Amino acid sequence: MQTAKKGDQVTVHYTGRLTDGTVFDSSEGRDPLAFEVGAGMMIKGFDAAVDGMEVGAKVTTEIPAAEAYGEARQDMIFDVPKSNLPPDMVAEVGQQLAMSQPNGQQLPVKVKEVHEDKVVIDANHDLAGKDLVFDIELVSIG
Repeated sequence: MQTAKKGDQVTVHYTGRLTDGTVFDSSEGRDPLAFEVGAGMMIKGFDAAVDGMEVGAKVTTEIPAAEAYGEARQDMIFDVPKSNLPPDMVAEVGQQLAMSQPNGQQLPVKVKEVHEDKVVIDANHDLAGKDLVFDIELVSIG
């Protein structure tokens, strides 16, 4: 039986959960996810779990934060003066925003706190600092 290895194009069905069981993403009801094993397209722990799987195999893997989206970093949380925001914007805690980086790339951020003269922005990935659990089924290779 053929097993997935680095460089293979594969498709998988998956369900991603937090350790408390909360589902944060799933391919259920959609086409399977396609990617190249070992190409850095997936988080490290997910890639490692697929490497060596056979078509039709199912695995549940626990991925520590360090092999997923990394630890949440304090340097990714910062203050933005309200004067730097669009004048018609009303910032709310939990609001998703996009900030432009110097190179023009958009960075998704979330409003963490709102104060009279500033907002506190968190640019960490929503899953940073969280251990993840994935149920993975290898659908095809090639």
